[in-house]
Amino acid sequence: MTQSDNFARIADLEPRRSALEEIRHHLHANPELSFEEEKTAAYVAEKLEGWGYDVTRNVGGHGVVGCLTVGTGGRSVAIRADMDALPILEKTGLPYASTVAGKMHACGHDGHTTMLLGAAEHLARTKNFNGTVTLVFQPAEEAGEISGAQAMIADGLFERFPCDAIFGLHNHPGAPEGTILTRSGPMMAAADTAYIKVIGKGGHASRPHLTVDPVMVACSLVMALQTVVARNVDPTETAVITVGTIHGGEASNVIPDDVDLAVSIRSFSPVVRELLQKRVCELTEQHVAAYGATAEIKYELGYPVVVNSDAETAFATEVARELIGDAKVSTCPLIPGSEDFSYFLQHKPGSFLRLGNGMDSAVLHNPKYNFNDANLPVGSALWARLAERYLAAGGNS
Repeated sequence: MTQSDNFARIADLEPRRSALEEIRHHLHANPELSFEEEKTAAYVAEKLEGWGYDVTRNVGGHGVVGCLTVGTGGRSVAIRADMDALPILEKTGLPYASTVAGKMHACGHDGHTTMLLGAAEHLARTKNFNGTVTLVFQPAEEAGEISGAQAMIADGLFERFPCDAIFGLHNHPGAPEGTILTRSGPMMAAADTAYIKVIGKGGHASRPHLTVDPVMVACSLVMALQTVVARNVDPTETAVITVGTIHGGEASNVIPDDVDLAVSIRSFSPVVRELLQKRVCELTEQHVAAYGATAEIKYELGYPVVVNSDAETAFATEVARELIGDAKVSTCPLIPGSEDFSYFLQHKPGSFLRLGNGMDSAVLHNPKYNFNDANLPVGSALWARLAERYLAAGGNS
């Protein structure tokens, strides 16, 4: 615990629980996909403006940045929440379920946005800090190749709204409700995708000797790709290669000309990431050639590894322990999922945290997933306390 106990506590945010739930349920019922967050952004901006923040809209698309300066401190801390939903048909049966068919908050971004709004209101009301709080409400985290983080950075996020460090979090199904997981260094994986077209020679199924069967070649390639991790990657490193789709042919008695595969490739270090790209491409070309086929490969680099800086992670861990106690703060395991918060961390020191969504929570991106409302005061208090501590007189980071 810090020498002063005047920083935000969960008990300070508990009286706001009903209001926070109302915000979260509104967002949940009105989901918007990546690059479509116009109404969500307007809702967030109006809240911030009502609390006295200097608000800038349309940063990198529908991004919203709210700034509040108190005192004469020259330091600034940024905290980010993502706002977009997913193209999933909700099956929760909740009274506040999505009102938009085929779209839902199946990743908890409605909760992330609400918690940061909760902290925003508390910080504006108490003004218990000395410096500038910069709240980043980001669109299009789920976008993939061109994400909201990239768009906001390209639109001058850090030049227009300078900060000394940036923090963010994601809820974590399977971890106890209200617990916080932190990790210094690599935390979440780089996510790349290889789109492979195996090109053979089609023909009649009864005369395979007159063809180069791309279905058979593709099936063999699926198994061969698994050797990249098993035999090329250092066993002390972590990597994943998963063939997620394979499509070819229309009829049982026709051998098609080609087959398409989509391969998800995950890694936790630049060296392994480069190795995977090299070996996947080399092996694909050489393997299919052995059968007389050829391959067209489109290799897309996705989000990079989330690498948390040491000092900021230690600081965030200390704040979390003050807030909820040592027993509820633990080291986060490596997560093979990806996050575009990684782009922010390539420009600024910072840390990405995980907040337990409950042991029985449905997994992320599932039609029955729901953010745990019990976490709203916890996350709001975490962000409020972190900002207050970071911008306390004399500095605490």
